[in-house]
Amino acid sequence: MTAPNSKRWVLKPAITPDASQQLSNFHPIVAQLLFNRQVTNAQEAKNWLDNVLNQSVDPFLLTDMDIAVERIAGAIHNKEKITIYGDYDVDGVTSSALLWQVLTDYGVDCEVYIPNRFDEGYGLNIEALTEIYGTGTKLVITVDCGIRSIAEVSHGNTLGLDVIITDHHHPGEDLPPAHAVINPKRSGDLYPEKMLAGVAVAFKLARALADRLGAPPTVTKREMLELVALGTVADLAPLSGENRALVYWGVKMLNQSTRPGLKALLPAARLTMGKLRAGHIGYSIGPRLNAAGRMDSAKAAYELLVTTSPEKAKSLAWTLENHNLERQQTTEYVTEAARRAALDHGETNIMFAAHETFNSGVVGLAASRLQEEFYKPAFVAAVGETHTVGSARSIREFHVTDALDKCSDLLERYGGHAAAAGFTVANENVPAFRSRLNAIAAQELADQDIRPVIAVDMEIDLDMVTLELAAELDKFEPLGYGNPRPTFMSRNVNVMSSKTVGRDDSHLKMTVSSGDSAFLEAIAFRLGSRHHDLTPVIDVVYTVEADEWQGRRRVQLKVKDFRPALLSVSGVS
Repeated sequence: MTAPNSKRWVLKPAITPDASQQLSNFHPIVAQLLFNRQVTNAQEAKNWLDNVLNQSVDPFLLTDMDIAVERIAGAIHNKEKITIYGDYDVDGVTSSALLWQVLTDYGVDCEVYIPNRFDEGYGLNIEALTEIYGTGTKLVITVDCGIRSIAEVSHGNTLGLDVIITDHHHPGEDLPPAHAVINPKRSGDLYPEKMLAGVAVAFKLARALADRLGAPPTVTKREMLELVALGTVADLAPLSGENRALVYWGVKMLNQSTRPGLKALLPAARLTMGKLRAGHIGYSIGPRLNAAGRMDSAKAAYELLVTTSPEKAKSLAWTLENHNLERQQTTEYVTEAARRAALDHGETNIMFAAHETFNSGVVGLAASRLQEEFYKPAFVAAVGETHTVGSARSIREFHVTDALDKCSDLLERYGGHAAAAGFTVANENVPAFRSRLNAIAAQELADQDIRPVIAVDMEIDLDMVTLELAAELDKFEPLGYGNPRPTFMSRNVNVMSSKTVGRDDSHLKMTVSSGDSAFLEAIAFRLGSRHHDLTPVIDVVYTVEADEWQGRRRVQLKVKDFRPALLSVSGVS
């Protein structure tokens, strides 16, 4: 088994002379970073750094958008009841809140149905559609789900329901027989941004309705964009292309939010309005909103986003905080138990663990931790009375949803992306499912150098790391999946002092210098166990951040990896 510490450092190609000339007005490091993000001329660079939100991208380029808008407009005119069918994660909850606010602003009798993860599982289900039909609903609009729900939509049709699918997950070979299917990943779809989150697809539907019917009376684009930012970042949609601009402006709106729920949630998360960044969504806000659906019902997260009562908002915020604490404890247990079970089984190419004591709400988190620790596709599942419900997290060399496609005859339902997916399998099919996954992984991963890669943007001298550089790097916000924090490498760095810190000495703190530079503080999270690997002179890969300590701003390295200086090789190591 490859050691978890064995990583490849891959230095990105140097900027070309043509691009260098085009970007000559920018700081040389900024120019290289722009080039690494496929931004190669001055106007593109200005638009990219200014996060220009392209208003000319027509939502009607999405296939079936015109059909959906016509049907919704008819429902508004005829005063039909509409039910929004969402999902229990942040993307689904924000999508539900956004569309509910817009439709109720148009005067629609509108309800939101979010399935319970534990009783109903992911996506549309037949019993829920029957229940929804019984409430007098004529039109169901899905958000962040439904693209593979062929049998469920067929059942809705027999009841007399019209169903509009809005989703962003990968379609199957056949589409559901819905009234309209809106998904930028549909074959032949003309919308240029294929990687929209579910909430962004809902936003496009809202914009198309506004184009056709006029803007809703009170729901503003600002209120919609803050929800788009929450759902897009939390769902790990790549922060490139249109998503980057949507999140940039959404975070700005989030910092001015008037939503009582968000204003109540921030103190619980120890965050300050006006100082929020995209990273705060990923690491603090998103997990708290997700915790509701992981531990109980996602309705609490949805209600937090739409309530107008400050008192109710405070109560809901602390409910989510308690759910989050419970989620953390449960995740620790499931991760450790899954690690032991997978290692005991001795599989070479994947990590697979399923057990009756696992909580289905956190199996995805446990799978993510195992994937990160062992750099293998990880499958963790909760075994119920008749079915096993699980999540998968994968590596860049293994498209997990394609793998599940090859197991479709064994699965009750499944769906997801290249790197993450969910699945439900009858208990009697679990051994065959596990065996087939092993065979697929063995074939696809054969003869590959399966090690985690650290993509290095640029090699620089340590004395270039200053507060001024940190300020330049701030221009690359929003940072996250698809637009990672710029990563640098420096050689021959002197380790002046070092010690382990944190709970169980899990982190490594250092003071470093190049000889010409002033001493810099460096922190290596989760690398405390490698304290014994430190040598007096190292090569180091890191990101640069500025923080404030006792009223003084300082620059700090966040170390991603290090090696004795003599072991590094130019370009790739």
